[in-house]
Amino acid sequence: MEMKKAVLRAINLHKVYRMGKGVRVHALRGASIEVYEGDFVAIIGPSGSGKTTLLNILGLLDVPDSGEVFIDGIPVVGLDDDELSEIRLRKIGFVFQHYNLIPILTALENVELPMILAGVPPKKRVERARELLRMVGIPEMEEHKPNEMSGGQQQRVAIARALANEPSIVLADEPTGNLDTKSSEEIVNLMLRLNRERNITFVVVTHDMDVAKKADRVLRIRDGKLYEVKEL
Repeated sequence: MEMKKAVLRAINLHKVYRMGKGVRVHALRGASIEVYEGDFVAIIGPSGSGKTTLLNILGLLDVPDSGEVFIDGIPVVGLDDDELSEIRLRKIGFVFQHYNLIPILTALENVELPMILAGVPPKKRVERARELLRMVGIPEMEEHKPNEMSGGQQQRVAIARALANEPSIVLADEPTGNLDTKSSEEIVNLMLRLNRERNITFVVVTHDMDVAKKADRVLRIRDGKLYEVKEL
C-alpha cells in the first residue's frame, strides 16, 4: 500500500505572548500535528484556546518561540521573510472568515492575484481563474466585484483564489463564521467535494460542529496542546 505524504508537520510548538507588566499568555504549550495529502482535518476549541495562533504559525504568518514546522517536508523555522513568502505563495492556500477579497477587483481578478505574484503568464492565468470559478460553481460571477456578491459567493471566490497556485494544503480559519446556515452548508460541501474529488488537503479551524462532524479527523486544542477527538 502506498504511503501517504505528510504535507504538514508541526512538532512541539510553543508560543508565549507578553502582554506588558510581566503578564505572559501561553497560547501554545507543545502542540503537534501531522496532516497527510488528501486529509480533511478540523481543529476545534473555545475562543482564546490558541486556534488562530496555531493556524498563523502553520500558515507561516507567525513564528513559534520553539518547535518545528515542515511544509511538504521543508523545515521552515529559521527561514527569512522572502523564503517564507515564497513557500506561502506556492504551497499554502488561505481561506478567511471575512473573505479578504480586494474590493476594487472583480472575482476573476481576485482569483488571478496569487498567480500574478507567482509570475504566471496572463493568458494561462485567466484560463485557470475561469476554470477555478467554474470549479467552485460561480462562473457567472467573474466580472462582479465583492460588493455585488452574497457572502456565500464571496467565500467561493476566496476558495478559488486559495487554489490558484495549486497549493499543497489549504488552511481555512472559520470559513463559515460569517455565513447563514444554508450558505455555510454549501461552503462546507464545496470544500468536501474538492477534497474528495481533487484530493485537495484542508485544515479547517472552526466553532461549527456540523463542519467538524464531516471531517476525516478532528483535533481539539486545549491548554495549548492538540488532542485527537474520537467521537463528537
